[in-house]
Amino acid sequence: MSHPSPSVHDHGTSHDAGHDTMHAGHGSLRSYLTGFVLAAVLTIIPFWLVMGHVIASPQTTILIVLGLAAVQIVVHMIYFLHLDTKSENGWNMLAFMFTLVLVVIVLGASVWVMYNENANMMPMSPQYIHHKQGA
Repeated sequence: MSHPSPSVHDHGTSHDAGHDTMHAGHGSLRSYLTGFVLAAVLTIIPFWLVMGHVIASPQTTILIVLGLAAVQIVVHMIYFLHLDTKSENGWNMLAFMFTLVLVVIVLGASVWVMYNENANMMPMSPQYIHHKQGA
């Protein structure tokens, strides 16, 4: 069977050109290596800060580690998940933002509920426990 000849509507594009645009969001080896190096550095620095007791204040160390964790999340999103405003006409980023809002709401509500439960529970004094056991 012979291959169909290019039609007038083809405009000189080939099947491979459509394939290239479909995978345009995927990274190159260089971008994957850049992401890997950044992720490794963003893992080693907090490890060094904590294990080496570089900063005297634990609160400052925690804030720096949390900041570096947030930067590492962004590195993973850009270099490995290829989430940006251009991919899928921005729908990937919109889906990520919606998921992020839901996670913040769920985690925030969970912490709030646990805090209120702890604050509003009746304290169990030793006298009450001793009195109840003797009765």
